Amino acid sequence: MAYIRKFKTTSGATGVQVCYKEGNRVTKTIHVGSASSQIALKKLLKKAQGIIDSDKGEPLFNLDRFND
Repeated sequence: MAYIRKFKTTSGATGVQVCYKEGNRVTKTIHVGSASSQIALKKLLKKAQGIIDSDKGEPLFNLDRFND
């Protein structure tokens, strides 16, 4: 199972990671980036969702409404 993790960095920015979990263990983590603005955060979240969707045949969610 893959999910998107958001967290605060020491500099105050918001970091975005894609984590893969098997059972109760995180087996793989991909750091997508960190953002200090809402626009940059939206772009990172869209990129993270793209990473998850590339592992599947079709997207789980329709993110077209986030296109700016």
